[in-house]
Amino acid sequence: MSVALVWVVSPNSQLSTGFGFVDSVRDGSRLLDSSKFVYRDRSSSFNCRPKKGRKQKLNSYSLETDSGHPCLGGISLPEISMVASTAGEVAMSSEEKVYNVVLKQAALVKKQPRISRDLDVNPDIVLPGTLSLLSEAYDRCGEVCAEYAKTFYLGTLLMTPERRRAIWAIYVWCRRTDELVDGPNASHITPTALDRWESRLEDLFQGRPFDMLDAALSDTVTRFPVDIQPFRDMIEGMRMDLKKSRYKNFDELYLYCYYVAGTVGLMSVPVMGIAHDSQATTESVYNAALALGIANQLTNILRDVGEDARRGRVYLPQDELAQAGLSDDDIFAGKVTNKWRNFMKNQIKRARMFFDEAEKGVAELSDASRWPVWASLLLYRQILDEIEANDYNNFTKRAYVSKAKKIAALPISYAKSLIRSSRMYPSKA
Repeated sequence: MSVALVWVVSPNSQLSTGFGFVDSVRDGSRLLDSSKFVYRDRSSSFNCRPKKGRKQKLNSYSLETDSGHPCLGGISLPEISMVASTAGEVAMSSEEKVYNVVLKQAALVKKQPRISRDLDVNPDIVLPGTLSLLSEAYDRCGEVCAEYAKTFYLGTLLMTPERRRAIWAIYVWCRRTDELVDGPNASHITPTALDRWESRLEDLFQGRPFDMLDAALSDTVTRFPVDIQPFRDMIEGMRMDLKKSRYKNFDELYLYCYYVAGTVGLMSVPVMGIAHDSQATTESVYNAALALGIANQLTNILRDVGEDARRGRVYLPQDELAQAGLSDDDIFAGKVTNKWRNFMKNQIKRARMFFDEAEKGVAELSDASRWPVWASLLLYRQILDEIEANDYNNFTKRAYVSKAKKIAALPISYAKSLIRSSRMYPSKA
């Protein structure tokens, strides 16, 4: 199942995820090229290995070979509630677990970015030769974006240079993470490999990047108030994909959607920036970013039902399938019936509810970020329209937005980017 990056990417049938202009984290055909930065012996400097004329393998701990709201129309969003466990303890719903992460990230953004003095590489000190290497690292991230997510890349060019580079670094890390379970070497990936990837994440947050692409993200997290938890949670989503192919209810599915897509909104809001004159609370903007991630991933799921079924996966709430008189067998049979149409109508309604919630937050982003994000939202939401236009046949027909519709959406999204909507949110005061 592809990861849905959140704020900046346009629906493209050749892409599969997106943080903004859409569907672009994974292309399962190739791993990302490697880099020239290699962290060795935990030293405070980067080692440069220029090898022109041939591609370099990704230096990644040998990951590729390691084997050792309320109800609406009958649809309920996950409630923020406490439920009793069988052991007599109190357990949180998925939405409450996620909201705790939102609160933590929002609190971090309210403070000035703090530079840890315990970093092995102090970002206030420019080591000889490292400035040009960091610039090269960011440029490489930009090249990856331009190669694998063309529309996404064009959207980032509307941002300021510093924000643009930071979004490239985040995008590349998310793509590499997704490729661990969806890329060409996914069959060799084990939970141990993901543990190593998480350890490597912790190292780069401490100023110890392992390679060039890590170096760009390591620098980014010193410049913006980005918390490590959403990154860890995305890795947890990859773990879930290794062991889980069914979701008994929407609460479980919501948590998965947060892990693989909602996390990107939390990673990116600090970089996108909130408008300086916004009257919205920081938490409300983060909630909207989270809602866009959930909406995008739900859209991915509904678009890719047939593709996922051919891989033995069903990313739909089992209890809701049963209530509709359907089962996995109906999905594997791939036949569009009235029961299936009614079921899909309710699923699409839910996804649109999340898109509606996301709209309120886009208007509160910084001026340079609003247009590409609006374009992403409008274009991705149109995939749901295309599913309807295909008579809900998402078994054998892939819903996609035509180039003409993409072009038509750009002036609309630009007009929307000029409108602010703080009145829709509680005031900071």
